[in-house]
Amino acid sequence: MADATFEDGREAPLNLGVEDAEDLKVVSTLTQDAVFPVTEMSWRPGEHRFALLINRFRWEDRAAAERRGRPFERVQSVLVFDNVLGVASQGVDRADKDVILSLLAVDFEAAEDGAGQILLTLAGDGAIRLAVEALDVTLKDVTRPYLAPSKLAPHHPE
Repeated sequence: MADATFEDGREAPLNLGVEDAEDLKVVSTLTQDAVFPVTEMSWRPGEHRFALLINRFRWEDRAAAERRGRPFERVQSVLVFDNVLGVASQGVDRADKDVILSLLAVDFEAAEDGAGQILLTLAGDGAIRLAVEALDVTLKDVTRPYLAPSKLAPHHPE
């Protein structure tokens, strides 16, 4: 009997929790090249929560799609950051409601006692920096997958 492979996994919506920097690397990979309108960012200071509604490429399905010769897919997901003490951005024009942003990476810079900074790197030299009390991030798919409009996979460094 052959060992199971990643590609044999069942197709199910992602619902991932992040509690350390290694977990965040997985979420960063899964959200690379996600796109979202500038209007789909939400900062709720009273709840210490920053959230994005993103359209992410289904990297976890890429190999299966290539092997079966079927189109690539995207899915709408909510990316939520809890324990956020402050939000700062650079190169993001919140006044232009038509802007579409592209997420390149999510990184964590640790400080003392589990606190630190989460850096969301955006295409075009934009960035969002979240000051966090502790690393608490959730990535959850909220729609069924849909065909990627371009029908192409974004470039993904292996």
